[in-house]
Amino acid sequence: MVQQLFWLLKKEFTLEWRQKYSLGGIFLYVGSTIFIIYTSFIKIQPNIWNILFWIIALFTSVNAVAKSFVQESGYRQLYYYQTVNPVLLLLAKMIYNTILLLLINVLSFSLLSIVAGNPVKDYGLFSVAILLGSIGFSFAFTFVSSIASKANNSATLMAILSFPIVIPIIMTLVKIAASALRLLQDTSVWKDIAILFGINLILGTLAIILFPYIWKE
Repeated sequence: MVQQLFWLLKKEFTLEWRQKYSLGGIFLYVGSTIFIIYTSFIKIQPNIWNILFWIIALFTSVNAVAKSFVQESGYRQLYYYQTVNPVLLLLAKMIYNTILLLLINVLSFSLLSIVAGNPVKDYGLFSVAILLGSIGFSFAFTFVSSIASKANNSATLMAILSFPIVIPIIMTLVKIAASALRLLQDTSVWKDIAILFGINLILGTLAIILFPYIWKE
């Protein structure tokens, strides 16, 4: 199982490298968005900086992860169905998407810090928020992508299914990051981290349990 998971991960990286236009489009989106912020604001207040960062993270996550299953052809899915364990296929895509989102979010943080200043006071706490946010977005959008791939209008279904899942994640992330920026003197920040960790755990568990049934369809 470990060897099969390794080869599935390698397949994800290989396909992404072959389709450089997709990754380039994501980086172009990040760069152009931050450039617009740079030209539109003289000075960004820390609370606005916090919100802008997570808006960028949210929409780049959608663009990066939504294609996980939607881009797979029916013949390729049939081949996977006959050769690999569906849980391992899902885990490989979740792990890959988490790594990809971590890289994108770190890049977004670096560019935004250069053009709009860096108001972060607690880098450890903010790093935890980026890590848990990347995991949460990866789990949510990967699983929703697997469901949407079975429908004809997959883009619309992605938006409808993702909205109620993403809202609690993004609200908790904004609150944790606000504590890292010292915008809130909140002593319950570790409770918020535990809540976000619990959301990610529930999403991952539900995805692993339900995906084999979705895969059979």
